[in-house]
Amino acid sequence: MAAVLAGDVSPAGRLPFTWPRHAGQVPMIYAHHRTFAPQDQGRRHWEEESTPLYPFGHGLSYGEFTYSDLRVGHDAIAVGEATTVSVEVTNTSGRKADEVVQLYIHQRHGSASRPVRELKGFQRLSFAPGETRKVTFRLGPEELSYWSATRRGIVQDATTFDIWIGGSSTAETAAVLEVK
Repeated sequence: MAAVLAGDVSPAGRLPFTWPRHAGQVPMIYAHHRTFAPQDQGRRHWEEESTPLYPFGHGLSYGEFTYSDLRVGHDAIAVGEATTVSVEVTNTSGRKADEVVQLYIHQRHGSASRPVRELKGFQRLSFAPGETRKVTFRLGPEELSYWSATRRGIVQDATTFDIWIGGSSTAETAAVLEVK
């Protein structure tokens, strides 16, 4: 604990839940479904933001990281096929630090409503000061399908997926994948 407080070790733990601003926001779930007015999602309360104080996947570190050059292996794949998603992660700080690189997806349409973001992969990596590393994830039927209560089974729809990679569920580095 003393090494963390002194800055000799850089922590990289991440929240496994969304931390609300106050008790009136409970429950606050990062993988919620779209509402009738998604553009107003962060303005549900009259005098304050409706966004979380700390989003799902948030964590503190003595290092700082940038994400760039997000690439999807194929622009389109068939149902049942897989592809890769990669991103360049750079430690922009002057110290060794760990980062938890997180992959999120959103299925735009299909046979059921899907959450706005779902965690589908993560990797905890140690970076030297100034180091850049390419991080790759696999996206296949296991990650792109879901349990359907109406069909009583696993379903993979032909649809469009939004993909984000970053340090929390509010990641902004984005790409698109078509499943046909």
